[in-house]
Amino acid sequence: MRRRTLIRLAAGGAVAVGAGVGLRAARDFGEARPAATPRFDGATEPIVRGDLEGSTAAAGTLRYAGERTVQAAGAGTLTGLPAPGSVVRLGGRLFAVDNVPVPLLHGTLPAWRDFEFGMADGPDVEQLEHGLRRLGHLRDAPGPTFTWVTANAIDAWQKATGLERTGRLPLGSVLFADGDLRVGTATARVGDRVGPGAGLYAATSTTQIVEVDLKLADQRLAVTGTEVGIRLPGGATTEGRISSVGTPTESAGQEPPQTVIPVVVTLSDPKAAASLQQASVTVTLPSDRREDVLSVPVGALLAIDERRFGVEIVGDDGTARRTPVTTGLFAGGRVEVSGEGLAAGQRVVVPRR
Repeated sequence: MRRRTLIRLAAGGAVAVGAGVGLRAARDFGEARPAATPRFDGATEPIVRGDLEGSTAAAGTLRYAGERTVQAAGAGTLTGLPAPGSVVRLGGRLFAVDNVPVPLLHGTLPAWRDFEFGMADGPDVEQLEHGLRRLGHLRDAPGPTFTWVTANAIDAWQKATGLERTGRLPLGSVLFADGDLRVGTATARVGDRVGPGAGLYAATSTTQIVEVDLKLADQRLAVTGTEVGIRLPGGATTEGRISSVGTPTESAGQEPPQTVIPVVVTLSDPKAAASLQQASVTVTLPSDRREDVLSVPVGALLAIDERRFGVEIVGDDGTARRTPVTTGLFAGGRVEVSGEGLAAGQRVVVPRR
């Protein structure tokens, strides 16, 4: 095109040629065409519509619940103890005095009298019969009255465990706990002379819990039944549920003392922390919640000025345009946004990873 123009101008005379040269210069240098806006090829993330939930982190301690001391009920020589870390289950041997084992039965009531014919009715008898039934030695429905059926069940149990068959249980010959016991540190040794009430070893239940001292300012988050997140040592995570909330108390080991709310969390998956005996963990409690809102990654926010934020939206043509937004809840690395022209599915610019 340019060559044909010059030829025609030359045929028209020198003045025309001069004019043609001037026109080319203007086209080449003075009237440059605007460059096309380049397509954005950086990192983007979609705007998402959904629920957004904030959280508050609190330090907690994972441990076994139900700490107690297993005590001797009678006098004699201690002839047997379970190994630390082992679990004594229903019907299992807790210890032995004078070579007579004391088994474990489940129940919340401690034994306070002999189990034998002639005893008054009571909930302790029914509790004993529940244990005998679970061990397979009682077929009838448990009840509060000690009958010949109860005596026969005791006799069958004694026979199965190699004990003297008497059909009765003197006080101290059986110990009740509300579940299986996990054996801790011993405070007595085999061969020691022991008497009633002597401490033999520490024990706990087999249920792991997390204890949290929640700041008074966060007490609104302490609601029984609330599901929480738990971060274990090494970065593994699991879930739990608040099982109890205590009354305000002074925290121990802090100067100056602070008022805290004791919270107990039960693990949803007991196997998640089975390899841990005790550990420091982080508990995340849900705080604020927004439903059916638009959100973007926090990294998508841009400071338009001292008071306003915006995002860069990449259109279908690949160009990025800056759009002002109003921010709301920040949670889980995302932020609630609202503003004119925003819609779920649009892609916003984020920093490259």
